[in-house]
Amino acid sequence: MTTPATELNPTARRPRRTTKQDAERLARAIVEQLDDRQAEAIVLLDVEPHTDLADFFVIASATSRRQFGALEDALRHVPDADFPRREGGPEGGWLLCDYGSVVVHIFDRDTRDYYDLDGLWSQADTLLRVE
Repeated sequence: MTTPATELNPTARRPRRTTKQDAERLARAIVEQLDDRQAEAIVLLDVEPHTDLADFFVIASATSRRQFGALEDALRHVPDADFPRREGGPEGGWLLCDYGSVVVHIFDRDTRDYYDLDGLWSQADTLLRVE
């Protein structure tokens, strides 16, 4: 039996890691939810060989504050996942949701260009790109 991504590890104070296969299923479900709400330039990266932070990053863009809200709401409805820890919001141009093995980054266009996570993690394998 796998541990849910949202169960807290008291020593690390981060959600416990699941198997890589479970994490990838979760990441793909997140991509599907974001795509259903018209997020732009969605990218799924396998970052596990490059960092201990997570196995996968999902990066996407929102076009307005209203869409930020819709995308955050979509993340509340990812099958088999509780709503993750979150930081930021539309007022700052970014939202980070930490599922443990999957970290989701949503940016407005200017903030995404500024932080350039796509470039920073260019050595990671791109598993999926939804334009």
